[in-house]
Amino acid sequence: MLRTFSYLALTLIAGALTVFAFAPFRLFWLMPLLLAVPALLAQRAPRHAFLLGYLWGVAAYTSNFHWIYNSLHDIAGLPMWIAAPLVVLLPAYLALYPGLATWFAVRVDARPWLRWAVAFPAVWTVTEWLRSWVLTGFPWGAVGYSQITESPLAGFAPVMGTLGVTYAVALSAGLLALLLLTRWRGQLLAVLLGLAMWSGGLWLKGQEWTTPVGKPLKVALAQGNIPQSLKWDPANFESSLARYYQMVATTQADLMILPETALPVFLGDLPSGYLTMLNSAAAGKNMALATGIPRRTPDGRGYLNAVVALSDPAQPYYAKDHLVPFGEFVPLPLVTGWIYQFMNMPLSGFSGGGIDQTPLSLAGQQVAFNVCYEDSFGDELIGPAARATLLANVSNLAWFGQSNAMSQHLQLSQARALEMGRYMVRATNTGMTAIVRPNGEIGAVAAPDTQQVLVGTVTGRTGLTPYMRYGDLPALLLSGALMLMTLLAGWWRQRRG
Repeated sequence: MLRTFSYLALTLIAGALTVFAFAPFRLFWLMPLLLAVPALLAQRAPRHAFLLGYLWGVAAYTSNFHWIYNSLHDIAGLPMWIAAPLVVLLPAYLALYPGLATWFAVRVDARPWLRWAVAFPAVWTVTEWLRSWVLTGFPWGAVGYSQITESPLAGFAPVMGTLGVTYAVALSAGLLALLLLTRWRGQLLAVLLGLAMWSGGLWLKGQEWTTPVGKPLKVALAQGNIPQSLKWDPANFESSLARYYQMVATTQADLMILPETALPVFLGDLPSGYLTMLNSAAAGKNMALATGIPRRTPDGRGYLNAVVALSDPAQPYYAKDHLVPFGEFVPLPLVTGWIYQFMNMPLSGFSGGGIDQTPLSLAGQQVAFNVCYEDSFGDELIGPAARATLLANVSNLAWFGQSNAMSQHLQLSQARALEMGRYMVRATNTGMTAIVRPNGEIGAVAAPDTQQVLVGTVTGRTGLTPYMRYGDLPALLLSGALMLMTLLAGWWRQRRG
């Protein structure tokens, strides 16, 4: 009993410490070590394999996503008695996936090498993929993101995507567990395999998969720093419009981007003459201008979380398609609709804009926009990115307050830039407004919770990375084949008695 309690406590501690592997701490080397803990303990206590993986997940996702409480309680005004259970509910659901991965690895075969070097990384990768789309998906916190971009394993991102990096992390964890579970020959093989994988990632990290196109472009990214409590307040409306007009009027660049819902009113409801003022200020400097702003659907029956090219007389736009449950649409309204009577949640019924939308033509570049949470989904950005020379994310992020969420979100954008081999520019309300290079490194970043315009130079890129050609398929095929192999090996061993 004491040993079982010690195992469970150690697993909880290991999961909770994973927060230090992600941004802003970025101790990438911690993740394989911490993920090795449930693997090692499950080998010693196989009856508790699912529970060990599950508790690791609960602790990991609670420590990484504690900022959800800020969003629900501090910003949206949800009472503590509702907000706190909802914050725990998400990790309780997400932890089912690591629990399943650990259980499968133990059940499939008793031999340590098949369990932790073959089955475990394969099923961990598949379960991470599953949680990226089941119930609309929530891929934040996938172990692969912890390696972006400091780790040698980040080199696998433009080849197999972040899902491939996740496989490499899980394999590294399995190999670390084998160092304590096998004798010297097995230990030597684990070390050699690990060194080969990490060296291969380091070599891939030095490769360029796309090529520059066109002249360098000066971009300006506005960070308005308007608190969420004031953003939709009618008394603050004129102040918000004046702030962004002043930013546009005093900025010199080829392209300027304002953040998600920077102008807190429907496009058609802006005060008469305001768009003319904005466009005149930008046109006088030959500056293309785009902003996040809600707009109604063409049929007038719904509304979109859009980015509109204001400097184009036709006002082409991109509309967010992958919406946030509870934030931008109401899931199962008959079941969850009652919660909204306790929340200050404006515009919680957005419509999706549709998949694979055309990039916007701005300042001689083809810009593939995504809005806030959408840059969590690399496979959904491949189509637009393939036709684009520049990636852009607009976000609000005032929902998260002063928490790790802003840094974690920037790390997601770094992963997308690395996967697509293109610059990613980010215009946010409160932070982290940034310019991310095609190799995923941060070129420039604005201090969070400040009002400023971040100005820098980018260059358009063309060409396809291997990930853009094949998406998540290679990582899934590899993982599926290894899972099948372990199942067949276990079946053959049982048959032979």
